[in-house]
Amino acid sequence: MNIKQIATILLTVVLFTACKNETKEKEDSKTNSNVSEDFNTLLDNYYEDGLKLNPLSATFSGDTRYNDSFPNILSDEYISELKNYYTNYKEEVSKFNDEDLNETEKMSKDVLLWECNSNLETLTFKNGIYFPIDQMWSVNLVMGQLASGGSAQPFSTVKDYTNWLKRVDGFVVWLNTAKVKMKEGMAAGYVLPKSLIVKIIPQLKAMTEPDLKKNLFYSPIKNLPDTFSEIQQQELSKAYSKMISEKIIPAYQNLHDFMAEEYLNAGRSTTGIADTPNGEAYYRHQIKKYTTTEMTADEIHQLGLSEVARIASEMEKVKQQIGFKGDLKAFFNFVRTNKELMPYKEPQQIIDHFYAIYDTMKPKLELLFDKKPKTAFEVKQTEKFRENSASAEYNPGSLDGSRAGRFYVPIPNASAYNIYSDESLFLHEAIPGHHYQISLTQENDELPMFRKTLFYSGYGEGWALYSESLGKELGLYTDPYQYFGMLGAEMHRAVRLVVDTGMHAKGWTREEAIQYCLENEAEPEAGIISEIERYMANPGQALAYKIGQLKILELRHKAEKELGDKFQIGEFHNQVLETGCIPLQLLDNKINAWIAQTQ
Repeated sequence: MNIKQIATILLTVVLFTACKNETKEKEDSKTNSNVSEDFNTLLDNYYEDGLKLNPLSATFSGDTRYNDSFPNILSDEYISELKNYYTNYKEEVSKFNDEDLNETEKMSKDVLLWECNSNLETLTFKNGIYFPIDQMWSVNLVMGQLASGGSAQPFSTVKDYTNWLKRVDGFVVWLNTAKVKMKEGMAAGYVLPKSLIVKIIPQLKAMTEPDLKKNLFYSPIKNLPDTFSEIQQQELSKAYSKMISEKIIPAYQNLHDFMAEEYLNAGRSTTGIADTPNGEAYYRHQIKKYTTTEMTADEIHQLGLSEVARIASEMEKVKQQIGFKGDLKAFFNFVRTNKELMPYKEPQQIIDHFYAIYDTMKPKLELLFDKKPKTAFEVKQTEKFRENSASAEYNPGSLDGSRAGRFYVPIPNASAYNIYSDESLFLHEAIPGHHYQISLTQENDELPMFRKTLFYSGYGEGWALYSESLGKELGLYTDPYQYFGMLGAEMHRAVRLVVDTGMHAKGWTREEAIQYCLENEAEPEAGIISEIERYMANPGQALAYKIGQLKILELRHKAEKELGDKFQIGEFHNQVLETGCIPLQLLDNKINAWIAQTQ
């Protein structure tokens, strides 16, 4: 065989191998494409089925298809359906192999498994059933927001108005069932502390206003569109009046009377969740649910004590800068009561004050953030019916951008409103805190729909508290009182680690927790009481802020150190924000991978 023949044979072998490899690559690509399509179909189905189970979530995301629906989430049938939902999707997503998924899909698989496992564990406890109502978190307060006509439930068409009438029918069933479940809870040892019950009673009473035109549920009728015919306006006014007098007032009155008498008499004198059946296990679950870590109550308590000491040291420096001669506790009282820090008389002045903070920081935002949300933003006063028990909060805009993100500020008394912490508050609740974090997630077309509306407190609240630390980089905190306000806000979150674990794992009383807060932070006593009772109503939720903040700061410092000149703050923020809300362990893995890749 001559050289030419050998070369021909070798060339044939090479060409055959290349064609075979190319064919295999095409087959693999087709297989991966099919897997990806099947996987994303599963995620879409999970999201769609979830909206049917939670139509309020659909409404708040701007999806109007279920605006007439309110399932009885306390019924045995609903709970069984919810359990099947998470069980089935956990089984289905587990069938996909990681090696067949791209990075975004692998993250979605991990998030979905975390979500299913966490919710299935929640369903093993009775707390959500036997504690359906509290003074801050429960669904009746959400329905009050919607009833005002100024929240996520639209009131623009006749169908919008009739949708609400149908939704109220389901809500009334829920109200009646709530009483039944609380009675069952009493018999089983599940009852709220008296200090929380007395806060709920006036909230319920407010909804029994007999003057229909003053009743909150009549609010949409006060703003009937001019495009409605006279007959339509008359029919809707009559229907809403009947709904309030025959359904809302009787249901709320019945629940009010029960809670004001039988339930209040049975109310606990103890504070922590450990004093309820299976309470210690429930608190461990709540810690993992909200912090998305494996930390123990003892570890968190010790971390809190350490952070309180560190922040107190920084506060001392500000006190000296201002020239205050007393101790730190006296300085807290001075800041709380300083009339110079209460300059406003009308709520609108306070709203304008927040917009002025935004104007100050706008030029610096360009330097720290490559991406900014398209969703509009606005500041609003918290509705009167709930502002006495409410904290400042952010409500996301709709997924389609038609409804702005809203920063709600409770202003029960404008002349007593202290502005010393408003810069840090704005950074946290608004920009670049929750508004950037949530809006950028909702606007990210690479994320499946179910991840656009997820909220893990460890990440979400951690990002918001981390945002407070950006004040100086954004041109804020030039006033020492505002910087002290930031330290005060951080102290507030550090104190939470101590008092939340103190009450729910170490036997602290409500009064001991209040006293610890008074000694270590500058919040007014009324605000501290409201906060402590918030932690009592939802154990573990308050732990997420500081633990999430410390994780993001840890990852930033690590990236700065290991990347050196390659570190870009805008890109770091992109990496943290682009995946949306995820458990902290998954965020840790992602940022470490990014650091390694950038190196």
